[in-house]
Amino acid sequence: MMKRSFSIVIGAFFFLNVTAQFKGPLPQIISPKFKKDTLSVIKTGAVPDGNTLNTKSINAAIDAMNKKGGGVVLVPAGLWLTGPLVLKSNINLYLAPGATLLFTEDKNEYPLVTSNWEGLPQMRNQSPISATDASNIAITGHGIIDGNGSAWRAIGKDRVTENQWKKLVASGGVVSEDQRTWYPSEKYYNGSKMKNPGVISPEKDAAFYESVKDFLRPNLLALARCKYILLEGVTFQNSPAWCLHPLMCENLTVRSVHVKNPWNAQNGDGIDVESCKNVLIENSVFDAGDDGICMKSGRDAEGRKRGMPTENVIIRNCTVYAAHGGFVIGSEMSGGARNIYVSNCTFDGSDIGLRFKTTRGRGGVVENIFINNIYMKDIPGEAILFDMYYMARDPIAAAGEKRALPKVELKPVDETTPVFKNFHISNVYCNGAAKGIFVRGLPEMHIKDIVLENMVLQAKKGFDVQEASGITFRNIKMISDDTNPVVDVIQSDNLVFDNISCKDGSELMFRINGEKSNNIQIKNTDASKAKEKITYELGATEKSVTIK
Repeated sequence: MMKRSFSIVIGAFFFLNVTAQFKGPLPQIISPKFKKDTLSVIKTGAVPDGNTLNTKSINAAIDAMNKKGGGVVLVPAGLWLTGPLVLKSNINLYLAPGATLLFTEDKNEYPLVTSNWEGLPQMRNQSPISATDASNIAITGHGIIDGNGSAWRAIGKDRVTENQWKKLVASGGVVSEDQRTWYPSEKYYNGSKMKNPGVISPEKDAAFYESVKDFLRPNLLALARCKYILLEGVTFQNSPAWCLHPLMCENLTVRSVHVKNPWNAQNGDGIDVESCKNVLIENSVFDAGDDGICMKSGRDAEGRKRGMPTENVIIRNCTVYAAHGGFVIGSEMSGGARNIYVSNCTFDGSDIGLRFKTTRGRGGVVENIFINNIYMKDIPGEAILFDMYYMARDPIAAAGEKRALPKVELKPVDETTPVFKNFHISNVYCNGAAKGIFVRGLPEMHIKDIVLENMVLQAKKGFDVQEASGITFRNIKMISDDTNPVVDVIQSDNLVFDNISCKDGSELMFRINGEKSNNIQIKNTDASKAKEKITYELGATEKSVTIK
């Protein structure tokens, strides 16, 4: 076997002068190295005509190099039609400029396998590219990996033009009874009517899974329990579900990749890092149908049983365009997330900029999150969102859709209660959002110990703070259109508003609500621009606030 050698790809003190709260060295991520031995897939019989199915030939090249101790498997320029490929240890799959791996839309080529979906063990169709328990692997180069995802995905009528809808219906498949959703097949439609049909359970046999096979869409790239991974330079696009899904992996480097799904791609996440350790994502672009860059760690009891947090993650110099969230943690975070460092990222048109979501039942602790130098524009939702009432819906309601507010009730704290704490977010600049900052904890478990500082946020609404404790807002210029109020506080305590400013002529600067709102400090804040400085409602009193 090849003697593995590694290189350190991240300096130890990158954040020292950037995030004041962070004083120690960053995690060190180890990148793989490979033999220079190279085998072209042409040598094992692959044909780049876009018609010949090259599954056996490309997998044969991977197997051959693996048996020789590793090296480079070369995919030259051309259009290479293929079925599922399986990476092996010590293999660098290199796509030359002009190379496209196009995965067949024939679902019969994708066998049902035991996998994982949204934090739960499930049966799924085999991913176009996968690896399990592999070490020292890479996908590099300048080519394209296309998952042919449009053949797999359902789509709503409100997400396409009238002509596109007519073409979908004419192409076959099944239209829902309300005529609002198109499904690619009867098997997909059958699965859509069930709750988690892919979840593995004793009463389900092979015939059952086959009856809903098309609903069990694969992720484009699925890496499970792998170590020393490099994804560099390649475009990953048009996935049936999530694009990139490393699960329980260590030492993952994602550098200079372009990840893209159509904006209306169902579950079309860019990258979901789940229960991984030591991760670097840098200089990459994400344009997705769901969350852009997302941290996960399993769902509910299964995630807590696994007990593997996503930890020691560095994300820098990335851009996210269309996405439900630019940088996201949750909602499947039952194993926890910690020690995550994000800097120099741009979110352009993402539904939400910084999105932290969970709900009762998850459990898990998310802590030690350091974020700075974030630039946003044209955000349809919140620039910064913490929400412990995640309801598994798109963050932006469709035209005419009515959504009820969650029922607020106090429940006992137990292992199913999620925790968000110890975030430090600084130097955020947003030109256009529906709301600047939204913080919503649970009555029994407030979002706590957060510092938000050095920001200029232009939004329709300003601050909305509910069920929060120990939050510091410092040096924030909130330029909001709806200024009645600029800052809305509900049932929250131990808050500090230090040097907060609003635009001239604001109606009301602060509104304090609820008998549990107390120990709120307002300092270095000139509210003279507002017509009214502060009001107290729903049991809050002047004793709740100290003004300095």
